[in-house]
Amino acid sequence: MSFQSEKDLSCPVCHDIFKDPVVLPCSHSFCKDCLKRWWSEKQIPTCPLCKKCSFFNDPPCNLVLKNLCEAFLLEKHRKVSSASEESEPLCSLHAEKLKLFCLDHQQPVCLICRDSKAHDGHRFRPIDEAAEDHRQELMIYLIPSKDKLKLLEEVKGNFDQTAEHIKFQAKRTERQIVKHFDKLRQFLKEEQEARISALRSEEEQKTMMMKKKTDTLSGQIKALSDTIRFTEKVLKAENVSFLQNYSDAEMIKYCHLLDDVQPVSVALIDEAKHLGNLTFNIWSKMKEMVSFSPVILDPNTAHPELILSEDLTSVTSGQRQKLPDNPERFDQHCCVLGSEGFDSGTHSWDVEVRNEQFWGVGVVKKSIERKGEIQTGYWEICLIDGKYKAVSPPLPDKVLLVKKLERVRVQLDWDRGRVIFIDLDTKKHIYTFKHTFNEELFPYIGTKHELPFKIIPMSISVTEQHEVTVSTSFWGF
Repeated sequence: MSFQSEKDLSCPVCHDIFKDPVVLPCSHSFCKDCLKRWWSEKQIPTCPLCKKCSFFNDPPCNLVLKNLCEAFLLEKHRKVSSASEESEPLCSLHAEKLKLFCLDHQQPVCLICRDSKAHDGHRFRPIDEAAEDHRQELMIYLIPSKDKLKLLEEVKGNFDQTAEHIKFQAKRTERQIVKHFDKLRQFLKEEQEARISALRSEEEQKTMMMKKKTDTLSGQIKALSDTIRFTEKVLKAENVSFLQNYSDAEMIKYCHLLDDVQPVSVALIDEAKHLGNLTFNIWSKMKEMVSFSPVILDPNTAHPELILSEDLTSVTSGQRQKLPDNPERFDQHCCVLGSEGFDSGTHSWDVEVRNEQFWGVGVVKKSIERKGEIQTGYWEICLIDGKYKAVSPPLPDKVLLVKKLERVRVQLDWDRGRVIFIDLDTKKHIYTFKHTFNEELFPYIGTKHELPFKIIPMSISVTEQHEVTVSTSFWGF
């Protein structure tokens, strides 16, 4: 009996090569176990193929078929073994097995190559020793490369979160812009469209920037992943094959030296630009009375537990929000900065500080550390542990002998090096810091209370000549 293919030696039930084949009176053969399982589900034993009844509860073994299957499997195993042996690489010059590794040429060689002129005076190692040495060398670089891959993936995750937050900011900012413009009705339609267009442009620009950075990072991650997978594959290979591919795997040595990917600064939507003093800027064109806030808070700097008002002039403490950990944001101190800094001149703003728990108000350096504990670089008065204090490390804290504060004026005279605090309700001087400033300073607010902590708007009028009058005065101390 001859068979044309493996299919001819396969059981019709399990479709594998027959195991312990038995034959029924109808001449059909099946694996013994397959037939038993088939009959266990039937009331009457029948042939799985032709459905004829079988009068044998224990059908006889098909010895001829069993011998053919065993011979087929033996021949198949022999061919696989032969192919495996033939695949062993041989010396391309002498067709001999590669048993040595030339340290000078960094390549496997045979015994004949060792004695040839081409390798005269060269150093050799047994193939096993050389493979192990080089394998250990690659292992040294594999671990830091995996660490680098993990770091890149974490940074990419932060980039993805930042990109999503950009879209969220854009939608939230758009809602506020529309709200302001709706109050001014049709008269403000053109101004509304212009501002939304600017927001769209910034959203597109910054989203595109994040996409480019994310795409670049994805490419780096893929390249590094491919290098690691290739190196791991080479490491698992037989010694000769390993050494033949070793030079290609050496790229893993340099992967951990790739430059660290830094978080993107100024990547978020500049909400302060779109929403800050929005009604004032619109009103200046309409020549009507509006309120003006001298300080606009920057939500991109706010601690995740701080919630800013829609017009970015007040802040409360609440549940921690899921926000990008961008470089500008404070992660330990519950504070937020003004959107505009000052590096010259005189500036003044009033703050309502009605809560009786912790709060702080003052100015900070632009270079102040945003992550972790703030050691120095700020000048503030604060309420802490029930006491009013003037704080500016490394100077010692100064306890202030004042009554309950509800409204505080902060006056910055950058050129003269003065930060002055005044009680607006009593018009009395609270405290003055003296320091020689050498960089940009930003308004600072800190709070841990659910009551609003807000910048008090100033009354402003605009004449036909666009002269601006602010109803406040500056007291020098």
